[in-house]
Amino acid sequence: MAVDLILTIKTCYIMDLFGSSINISNMLGIEYYVISYFCYMGKPLTEQELHNLAMNHVGKDLEQRGFEFIAINSKLKKHPQFVCMDKNKQYFFVVVRVVILPENPNNYDVIWMETFKNHAREKDAKVLYAGVGLGNVEGEDLPVFLNEEYLIEYNGIQVIDTNLN
Repeated sequence: MAVDLILTIKTCYIMDLFGSSINISNMLGIEYYVISYFCYMGKPLTEQELHNLAMNHVGKDLEQRGFEFIAINSKLKKHPQFVCMDKNKQYFFVVVRVVILPENPNNYDVIWMETFKNHAREKDAKVLYAGVGLGNVEGEDLPVFLNEEYLIEYNGIQVIDTNLN
């Protein structure tokens, strides 16, 4: 007689057994097969942590492009995330938006962006948009975990036209 047993393991000292099928037979004459283990090393990132991770990627990109940082705001739903200046002393408001893959990070709320563009015009600033998609390498139904590999979709900075139509 064979019995399939699915165990959920929450301690990580058996990490080397992750995903293995192990025969632990001869226990009361019954064969047990451990079909799968679920063991997550890290904790799922919070919405704020995901936002900060996206901002780190965008900040490095801006730095490589030669922007000077005037102000940085990492609070959720507070825009812009970066106020930068280029070598010509032109100000830029940078909006960073993080989404969980497979959602498209390049899409943004056009109506909200119009309001934000008005704010930028009042301050004589240009608007840049940086959409960042993050996901778990093991599957889109799993969260991104702290200190673990993750997928990123980042297509760079989009210039948002602030001219009046």
